[in-house]
Amino acid sequence: MSTESLSSTEKPVKFVSGITVRLVGDSGDGMQLLGQQLTNTSALLGNDVATFPDFPAEIRAPRGTRAGVSGFQVQFASHEVHTPGDTLDALVAMNPAALVTNVADLPKGGLLIVNEDSFEEKDLKLAKLNTSPLEDPSMENYRLIKVPMTRLTKEAVAEFGLGSKDADRCKNFFAMGLVYWLYGRNMDATLRFIHGKFGAGKSAIADANEKALRSGWAFGETIEALGHSYNVEAAKLTPGTYRNIMGNQALAWGLLAAAQRSGKEVFYASYPITPASDILHELARYKNFGVCTFQAEDEIAAVCAAIGAAYGGQMGVTTSSGPGIALKTEAMGLAIMLELPLLVIDVQRGGPSTGLPTKTEQADLLQVMFGRNGEAPLPVLAARSPGDCFEIVQEAWMLATQLMLPVVVLSDGYIANGAEPWLIPDVSKLSPIKIEHPQGNNNPNGPFKPYLRNELLARPWAIPGTPGLMHRVGGIEKEDGTGNISYDPENHQKMVNIRAQKVANAAKLLPPQQVLGPQSGELLVLSWGGTYGACLTAVQQAQEAGRSVALAHIRYLNPFPSNLGEIISRYEKVLIPELNMGQLRMLIRSRYLVDAVGYNKVKGKPFTVTELFEKICEMTKSANRPNAVSTK
Repeated sequence: MSTESLSSTEKPVKFVSGITVRLVGDSGDGMQLLGQQLTNTSALLGNDVATFPDFPAEIRAPRGTRAGVSGFQVQFASHEVHTPGDTLDALVAMNPAALVTNVADLPKGGLLIVNEDSFEEKDLKLAKLNTSPLEDPSMENYRLIKVPMTRLTKEAVAEFGLGSKDADRCKNFFAMGLVYWLYGRNMDATLRFIHGKFGAGKSAIADANEKALRSGWAFGETIEALGHSYNVEAAKLTPGTYRNIMGNQALAWGLLAAAQRSGKEVFYASYPITPASDILHELARYKNFGVCTFQAEDEIAAVCAAIGAAYGGQMGVTTSSGPGIALKTEAMGLAIMLELPLLVIDVQRGGPSTGLPTKTEQADLLQVMFGRNGEAPLPVLAARSPGDCFEIVQEAWMLATQLMLPVVVLSDGYIANGAEPWLIPDVSKLSPIKIEHPQGNNNPNGPFKPYLRNELLARPWAIPGTPGLMHRVGGIEKEDGTGNISYDPENHQKMVNIRAQKVANAAKLLPPQQVLGPQSGELLVLSWGGTYGACLTAVQQAQEAGRSVALAHIRYLNPFPSNLGEIISRYEKVLIPELNMGQLRMLIRSRYLVDAVGYNKVKGKPFTVTELFEKICEMTKSANRPNAVSTK
């Protein structure tokens, strides 16, 4: 649906409900910067926003090659959105490699804007092309706008005396200005960003980037090929104050909130690894909140340092991705034996080994569930969106402190680097996470018992140095209650049972599973992690089409919610979409003896709504059958 009006320049403005744009170029072309600014600007305008950054693993990927293409996709809308969009409205390509690797995703009639100055013979050779794709007959399928961005940018910034390379780097701001005009975006926030980043001691660069931005806007106003611009009105979101937030940023802030709620200080120990490193970068900014960040020499040192902080009574946190979690597993087993609260955050990526470091995947579920020696269970929680990362780590810390055990939080590359508008919470409504440390001997008839348990089987969290609370901890099996070393077989059986029951007790502290849609029917879609947005949208579309389908998105993977089995029993079929080869499906089948169907994808890319919708339709009867169920 769209309507048209006239702007002050007499060019018509088409009002639309949403736009999806993908910006692609070299990893040095500033596509991520352009995308982030477009995202922030759209959020400030009140649109609902979802993003998908996509970039190569190399810090400086081979220039001009297909492997070096960096992209950023953003959907902004006047209604609620949960994905960065399936169908592109526009593709902005800065070179031939970017064009040929992305143009297949642009539907016929879509807007294609290219920097024609980057289609010289050398550029074609780097992209392994014999002829220019701009001359291909298939280009007639699109609204092709060829813009000499490099030349126009250099002409615009010539007055500032920049070198050729610095002037060339401004072309992303020219492209940004053109996109801003095209979609009615306000330039103020980006102008503040330019002068904040480049103003101090780099005034010529700041002025040149501003000039490039304004020149791109002016080009959009004057070029006849762009007959009109677009406008997307503000979305009707829940009232409140919002800001744009990325998943890793939300994780960091959630850790801060959890520490403040529990009267603790964050001790964050990690080793740099994609895509988790930005959590360290973000937390390092908050020393004023008592945050201590430690970049360890390796993954093992990081987790052991976090365990030491937990032993000392603080909030021990360590993060990594799949390869680093593999190195942390022995120490995670130690934390299980010590029964100390610890947060282990796994931001998943494509594997195995180094795999696809900058691409998304959900293939670490079985690793964090079972990848330790011995019987070593622990709770596993998974964030569903960038904003949900703020909530999930607070829930994880609550579990860790109430049950005195390590807790794993799963995120993934799609969530970590994606962004969405986030409703800033009212801090006065964040209830305390109550933690009590013993101040005296809990056994008046003898020495302090560090493993004397409460109704949840949690032991006391005794702070070293507290008078009268001297006790032994270690990795060798302990005698229940005293903590003394024990090789007694009956005691070992008892301790294994206790540790398993503690994890099972987590279900008592967590809410029941919710279902979106009919509470019984033909098909239940079970999703987890970053597939939430695509699954939710696909299910909603199928419901509107009259299909009998509901969604249960699982945030608590170990233990499962207490009512999950009963929910599953109310549906004829179960579909589990995953960005792996069927890990949750394996767990659901073994636990509930249900013949769940998997829908699996391991391409380093998230699900599209279209492919999920088609799978749902394949597994359900058509809408015109008798007794059709619809939630519309």
